[in-house]
Amino acid sequence: MDTTVTKIGAVVVAELRSAGYMNSTIGNYQKTIKRLADFVEERGGFYTLSLGAEFASMTTSPRTGHFSAQRRFDFGRIVGVFDSYVQSGHVDVSMRTRGGGGRQPATSEFSRLIAAWDADMADRALALATRSAYGRISRSFLVFLEDRGVVSLERADAASILEFLESLLDRWAKSSLFWVVSNFRPFLTFINRGDLIDAVNLTGVKRSHRILPVLSDHDQELLVQACMSKIVSARDSAITLLALTTGLRACDIVALRLIDINWRERTIGIIQQKTHNPLTLPLTVMVTSKLGAYILDERPDSNDDHVFLRCVAPHTKLSDHSSIYRVTKETFRKAGVTDIKAGTSFLRHNAASRLLRAYVPLATISAVLGHANPESTNLYMSVDDDHLRECVLPVPTGARS
Repeated sequence: MDTTVTKIGAVVVAELRSAGYMNSTIGNYQKTIKRLADFVEERGGFYTLSLGAEFASMTTSPRTGHFSAQRRFDFGRIVGVFDSYVQSGHVDVSMRTRGGGGRQPATSEFSRLIAAWDADMADRALALATRSAYGRISRSFLVFLEDRGVVSLERADAASILEFLESLLDRWAKSSLFWVVSNFRPFLTFINRGDLIDAVNLTGVKRSHRILPVLSDHDQELLVQACMSKIVSARDSAITLLALTTGLRACDIVALRLIDINWRERTIGIIQQKTHNPLTLPLTVMVTSKLGAYILDERPDSNDDHVFLRCVAPHTKLSDHSSIYRVTKETFRKAGVTDIKAGTSFLRHNAASRLLRAYVPLATISAVLGHANPESTNLYMSVDDDHLRECVLPVPTGARS
């Protein structure tokens, strides 16, 4: 096998063109291939897995002297493709995400620890979004320790925890630290450091329950009209209406498969990504019609059996919740509803609130939303102003202020 970068690069580019990749994407691959060729040429001229690993580790920008997420993504992507060819004789051009959560620990102890943590989460079948969130905060903590000369967990103490959380305030709102702490505790449990968990608890970070808005009747009508018109694609209409009417989580929309749809009964049946509980939901006529229009007329030919696919090559399932957010955000814009942050969390909240206003029992709403804990549904009572007012008792005559 010819393992020069020129030879492998030509095979890669040909495979990208065959898969229907955009010219701009192929151009980015070619730029990275040229940089890899220059790197390998200085080291004997033939590509090896070890040279690829060395190239992928060059994540510091020579221009700024700082870590470059773009450089890590580009270099890691091309090395993954080259490695697939060297190992199997075939080029794997499946989509790669920008995941990784920033810098990786550099020391061998911390690198092994992160690998073990990733393996443990995979063994427990945690949802990909959960694994990503847990992994991101644990890597950030270990890199934080390395930057301060701490290269062994034995030297990490309560002060390290407090300083780490304080450092996050540069890029996290204080109100968001609850989510950071929630994602951090499982890692500290994994490394069996109860003293560090106690330090986290001492910070007193609490969850804030802000009252979320809901769509007005007018805005909801605008959104539905846009989805049923030609200004929004069938795919994006189906995604938005599905979130609007069922309150499905973004991860469940991404994971939805063709076999999950019961066209005769107009229902979908899934295993939820977050709770791993089964859930069956009815589909409205609007959602069913848009799903049918997408699958019959718009959906690209693909061996991937997920319902919603990327519009451009590779035609695989949508990457993650951010893909759903981009879809709903653009649909809201086209509908003329621009004063609301239109993610699936908002649409989930909106669906629950409308069910509550229609006097649907909380237990039923909890079942529709797939809550593992029925008490989670109580949050939605905070936006039902009319019903809350009905609960207010009159002030007794003669009562003092």
